[in-house]
Formats: sequence, C-alpha cells, structure tokens
Amino acid sequence: MNTPDAHPECERAVTGRALVPVVRARPQPARGQKSALRRRLPIALAGIAAALLIVGIVPRLRASAALTAQVAAQRAPVVDVISPGHAPASRELLLPGAVMPYAEASVYARTSGYIRRWSADIGTHVTAGQVLAIIETPELDAQLQQARADAATALANYNYATSTSQRWQQMLQTQSVAQQDADTKTADMQAKRAILASAQANVARLAEMVSYEKVTAPFDGVVTVRNVDVGALVTAGGTPGLATPANELFHIAQADVLRTVTDIPQDDASFITTGTSVYLTTQQYPGRRFPARVARSSDVIDPSSRTMRVEVDVDNRNGALRAGAYVQVHLALDTAHPALELPVSALLFRPKGVTVAVVGNDSKVALKSVTIGRDFGTYVEIATGLNASDRVIDNPGDAITAGTVVQAHNTGAR
Repeated sequence: MNTPDAHPECERAVTGRALVPVVRARPQPARGQKSALRRRLPIALAGIAAALLIVGIVPRLRASAALTAQVAAQRAPVVDVISPGHAPASRELLLPGAVMPYAEASVYARTSGYIRRWSADIGTHVTAGQVLAIIETPELDAQLQQARADAATALANYNYATSTSQRWQQMLQTQSVAQQDADTKTADMQAKRAILASAQANVARLAEMVSYEKVTAPFDGVVTVRNVDVGALVTAGGTPGLATPANELFHIAQADVLRTVTDIPQDDASFITTGTSVYLTTQQYPGRRFPARVARSSDVIDPSSRTMRVEVDVDNRNGALRAGAYVQVHLALDTAHPALELPVSALLFRPKGVTVAVVGNDSKVALKSVTIGRDFGTYVEIATGLNASDRVIDNPGDAITAGTVVQAHNTGAR
C-alpha cells in the first residue's frame, strides 16, 4: 500500500475512501537560464579536474623530495669528528727492573793457610775493615823472620861500607891512596845500599802477606755467603767473574743503598736526565712508593735492543727492599713544549706515512700527513702536521679519500 509520501511531486486527492495521486508537471527553466548553465558547466568541470589533479600530484612531489633527500643523505656518509687535545706536559713511563746491591764483592784469601777462626756468618752486618776470619800461616811467618834477618845483615854491611868509603875519601885528599882505590870503596858502598833496599822491600812484602792472615770486609754491608770453617785449608787467589767463584770465602753486599738497572726505549731516552723524577713500587707493599733518583746513564743506545741503560739509586737504610727483588720503575718524562694529541683510532697508515682525515668548512675530506711524537698508549702526540682548529675524523674507513663529501657529527675534544 502506498503512503501519502510515496512521491514528493505528487499531490493526493481524497475521493471517497481512496487516495488518488495527482501528478503535476515540473516547472521548466527559461531559455536564458539554460544558456547560462551550459556556459558554467565546463568551467566547473575544469575546476573539479584541477582540484583532483592537485590532490594527486602534491603527495607525489612531497614523496619525491623526501626520496631525493634520503638518497643525498646516503651518498654523504655521516662521520664522527673530534678536536685535537693538548698532550700532557708530563707523562709516566713504567718499566720493569730488579734492585741490586749498590756494591757487592767476593772476598778471597790473599795468602794460603788454615782457617784459625771466623767471626762473621750469613746475615751479619759488618763495617769496612772488620775482621771476618783469621788464617794461620806458620811458613809465611818464618819467611818474614828470615827476611828481617837478611835486612839487618844488609844494613850492617851498608854501614861498614859507608864508613870505609868515607875514610878512603879523606886519605885521597892527602894523596895517601890512589883515586882508583877510593872509587872502588865508594862503589862498594852504593852496592851495599842497593842490597839493603832490596832486603827491606822483601820484608815489607812478607809483612803485607802476613797482614792478609786477617780477612777483612772491604766496605760496610751484610754477609750473604760464607764458605769457610775452622781448620779448612784455603789457597791464595780465586776466579772472579764466575757465578760461583772458586775459593770464595765470603760474599758481601752493600744494601743500605740499592741500585736498579732499567733500559729506556730509544723514543724516550732524550727525556731522561739525572734530575728526572722517579719512584719504585713492588707487589710486596701495595700502594707504597719508594723515592729514588736517576744516578747515571750510559748516554748511548744499544744497537741490539735500541734502548739506553739507566741506573736508579734508592735509599734502603730501613731495609724494606731486598736485593734481587722485582720492582716497577715509574719515570716522569717532562717536556717544555707539549704538542697536540689524538687517539690512535684517528690515524691512517698510508704508503706516504701516517695520515689523518679532517673535514673542512665545505664538508669535504682533506688528508694531512702528520708526525707522531710521544706514545701514550691509546693516544699519541702529533708533533707536526696538525692544527688545534682541525676537525679530525675518528675511526675513518680505509677507503676514505680526499674530496669526499661527508656529514660531520661532532663528538667533542679528542
């Protein structure tokens, strides 16, 4: 059943009980209005087409611009740049070393005989001239007595010859004797004087040998080796220079001052002087420093190791260090004019030498040849070829070349 609103253009008439639709004709536009509509329709269609065109092209243009920017960014790689820092004026050089006695000596017998007694054992602190042992040499004592008797005989003969020569000279003045006889007596007196001098020298020699019956310490120190016992036969002399010298009676070491020998690398040798600050450390005393001083150096580079031998003296009057112990030598290397420094990761090793890559104001890479100075481990001093204002690329690739356009990302100073 149709409702009264079934068609908006129809009017309904009521006839009895039924509704009868009445259809009316639509109003027709005038002829002038039709012409205006015909003129506006192309313009509207053109506007709609332009709007649709704009809506479709603008996103495409934006996407193309973004893609172009992304491609350009991929073509210009991003690099981390750093500014060179100032190298420290002083740095520490750590080297291994072993402390040794300032002086040590093997004590031998200078005369042969039997040990009568000894008075210094291992660990005994002795002073210079202190008696360590006494050797019994009866044969040598007898030789000294004989030499003294011979010297007395020679002295008597010389005195007699002297008086005889004087008398003959007096008689020569009165022409009582011939000149030849007087000269003979003078020559005899001079010969007797030479014999006396020889006898006296022999006495001195044997007396000196007898004095060696007392074995004494050559300097203040501590006895580290004792190879004698009462009644042991010892012979004069020894074999110095061997690890276990033959006939060694005692070994003495001076331990109140210890000496450390270390080898300085060639690159650091020029910084070492007698005034260089130095201290020692050892694992026996964690955190403790033993002040020392550079006492002497060889001032030459060993061609086999390219190092310079340096001796460091340390005061050990408290006995904290033991001779032969392993220590670490800490040397302070000072320079008056420190240069710039860079991390090792910024260096390029090219056939022409060590090179660094820097970024200019035009974002292009330039390669600079540099000279390395001091080595700090992870950092090195750049002696020449670098300016403080340069922006250096950190971790540059091996394929980087001069003129490459890059995007610099600043990471700060070194």
